[in-house]
Amino acid sequence: MPEFLLLGLSQEPKVQPFIYVIFLSMYLTTVLGNLLIILAASSDPRLHTPMYFFLCNLSLVDICFTSTTVPKMLANIQTQSRTISYTGCLTQMSCFILFMGLDDFLLTVMAYDRFVAICHPLHYTVIMNPRLCGLLVLGCWVLGLLNSSMQASMSLRLSFCTKVEIPHFFCELDQLIKLACSNTFLNNLIMYCAALLLGGGPLLGIIYSYSKIISSIGGMTSAQGRYKAFSTCASHLSVVSLFYVTGMGVYLSSAVSERAYPSAVASVLYTVVTPMLNPFIYSLRNKDIKRALKTFFVQGTVKRPIVLH
Repeated sequence: MPEFLLLGLSQEPKVQPFIYVIFLSMYLTTVLGNLLIILAASSDPRLHTPMYFFLCNLSLVDICFTSTTVPKMLANIQTQSRTISYTGCLTQMSCFILFMGLDDFLLTVMAYDRFVAICHPLHYTVIMNPRLCGLLVLGCWVLGLLNSSMQASMSLRLSFCTKVEIPHFFCELDQLIKLACSNTFLNNLIMYCAALLLGGGPLLGIIYSYSKIISSIGGMTSAQGRYKAFSTCASHLSVVSLFYVTGMGVYLSSAVSERAYPSAVASVLYTVVTPMLNPFIYSLRNKDIKRALKTFFVQGTVKRPIVLH
């Protein structure tokens, strides 16, 4: 098929300007907030640690994750066109799967980092060395690319009939499979197996890491030590909960309801809202990020003396 039609969140013309302003504001907030996280961690040598290295990668992935879907939606509203080409649809779907998987894998790696920092503090610098950190991020990218490539190649074998309207604001794999008029058994099998392995596996890893962390915190005799250990995990645990709760809510709502509209609205939570909230969650209670940003902007605004030769 030459093109698909993205029906979006609403087909009411009066609602389109409101949706445009809301999504543009959220997109700009997401990009700016995550860029500030990357800027703060990169500019301050004291933040050149594994935790902030993974956080920078997560912020970069969140920017790409949101940029996969929102700009196309804004362009369609601006031009009053709902079309997306066949190639563009498959590309958007592949990028969406890639960055969603990277989000999942990076959150798991960050949970492992907190596990080592709290449960094995004396060996932390030896275990979480720069080589291992680089290999962990590389492994996340390799797994994400393999999954995305596999889903894209399976989607290429699908054939579509006359109905090419996607009741969503982006090309989602599940919606594409439902629109296909060819046999989709193998596509559904691979999609659910990948979701079970690449979604359930990291979730079990996160649960195991935090079970050990909670057990270690409970064994601490110092109240100050328990508070410090918990505060280092609170931000990450909040992001993990937000990501998984909203993600599972989308698929549960699509399984319970046959209408695609509730699923499309729920998808906004983990595709747009979660990446937007991550910088606020990590920076509001993080004194290191605040200090790095303050130092960067203060140094940037201080006038340097002019030396006359």
